[in-house]
Amino acid sequence: MTATRSAISAKLPVFPWDTLADVTATARAHPDGIVDLSVGTPVDEVAPVIRDALAQASAAPGYPTTAGTPALRAAIHDALERRFGITGVAADAVLPVIGTKELIAWLPTLLGLGAGDTVVIPELAYPTYDVGARLAGAQVLAADSLTQIGPQTPSLIYLNSPSNPTGRVLGVDHLRKVVGWARERGVLIASDECYLGLAWDAAPLSVLHPSVCDGDHTGLLAIHSLSKTSSLAGYRGGFVAGDPAVVTELLAVRKHAGMMVPGPVQAAMVAGLTDDEHVAAQRERYAHRRVLLLPALQKAGFTIDHSEAGLYLWATRGEPCRDTLAWLAQRGILVAPGEFYGPAGAQHVRVALTATDERIAAAVQRIS
Repeated sequence: MTATRSAISAKLPVFPWDTLADVTATARAHPDGIVDLSVGTPVDEVAPVIRDALAQASAAPGYPTTAGTPALRAAIHDALERRFGITGVAADAVLPVIGTKELIAWLPTLLGLGAGDTVVIPELAYPTYDVGARLAGAQVLAADSLTQIGPQTPSLIYLNSPSNPTGRVLGVDHLRKVVGWARERGVLIASDECYLGLAWDAAPLSVLHPSVCDGDHTGLLAIHSLSKTSSLAGYRGGFVAGDPAVVTELLAVRKHAGMMVPGPVQAAMVAGLTDDEHVAAQRERYAHRRVLLLPALQKAGFTIDHSEAGLYLWATRGEPCRDTLAWLAQRGILVAPGEFYGPAGAQHVRVALTATDERIAAAVQRIS
């Protein structure tokens, strides 16, 4: 068993957050306490409408369905159309997942990819795209353009708009070009759209939007989460939608693997997807924090790149990111080094908006 674990872990990089012990200790030593802007974990209370739904569904002794309840599938379908203009999603083309990180980490394996396959990820990317490909034994290619992919035909392309970590939004022309290229070659696209509902300076579109795919979802998957817009990271509620044939295959494998979203969480997801009022309120909280933090960083000598949407500010002082990390830690502020997300992030840090209003105000005061 030990040898097996070693063989698996040997495929994976060092867990990036384990490398922040020193700067974390420095930040925690600040007399007024740490302001942790490193991890994008929600801090605001879960909306009562969601908590009530969870409680009312808590008497659930039986196994939940992997496919999700009819009410959840309908809520997903309706929310995609109402919130994001996504039309034509088939009833059997949505599937709840145990948090989108789980799906991304296991998607190449669930699809049967292996040593002969290539997975394309963004040059600056959420680390789990790379981890999932490694777990399946597939090759990884970091590329932001079709030219970089060259003559090879990958098996899977990840898109991420709005981006984690940069907040970059891919335009409709870019998305259409990638979708057309992939369809000509039979390549599956998985679009991570967890920040789609948090737009600031640009209007992101889903890969399933008719402006992008002309209403044809063949070869397309859109991955969505309630962690950010509904503060449900602790519930592990997300879903995938798109090509009915691919979703059906994922469902078949996930049934065998016992990958089931708990029944009470499915009920909570229905409430979260049905109620738009709490989503708007949470968005306004993040907007307020962004309005305070962004100009404060700029006045302190930072340049903010991209950051048109999402929960992060992609900031640089034109120096190695670990130097910036140390500068902020001396002021009791912890952020994520850009190198976590790829070599192109070596001079950036990712600053999260996921802290209380009081902590955001403290950060602004300390760097001003």
